[in-house]
Amino acid sequence: MATPITASALLSALRNEGCRVEEVGDWRNHHRNHVGRWGPVHGVMIHHTVTNGARKTVELCRRGYAGLPGPLCHGVITKDGRVHLVGHGRANHAGLGDDDVLRAVIAERRTPSPNERNTDGNTRFYGFECENMGDGRDPWPEAQMDAIARAAAAVCRHHGWNEWSVIGHLEWTHHKIDPRGFSMDSLRERVRKLLA
Repeated sequence: MATPITASALLSALRNEGCRVEEVGDWRNHHRNHVGRWGPVHGVMIHHTVTNGARKTVELCRRGYAGLPGPLCHGVITKDGRVHLVGHGRANHAGLGDDDVLRAVIAERRTPSPNERNTDGNTRFYGFECENMGDGRDPWPEAQMDAIARAAAAVCRHHGWNEWSVIGHLEWTHHKIDPRGFSMDSLRERVRKLLA
């Protein structure tokens, strides 16, 4: 359990971890806090966007769409390995998930398979959307994979969390398949090595 990182500390943490960061608009004050709380936070959730094209992807994640207003995450990680900060605060990224999964994340251990949707993840997780079609064929360039691991490690390092605090959306709810195209265990291993 942790108090959410400040915007300035997030920016510093990402840069200190070696991320190339782009600040998008008034990201520090762009959030959904008026509809619910953000925090305490317990982990980092990774998603794929089902989009292609960095500019379009970042704009979608910043603005959202009809029925799901933005921000749709805190940072968008494009194929070139840049982390675009689009929001800070509650974001529409995680939705409802399994309280058993949340308990495992808090305990920093492997999560069980999700089978319930009874817990608000938007309150409890940082979210990074990653530019990819999510069809299992769209490649994940090394620059992007490195940036995903570094962004997750930056947040974990700030809070003193280990790699088990990083989950995929598919590990939060059985209604999602993202991220598709790499295993979360392989990503967690990258995070573990960075934190070591």
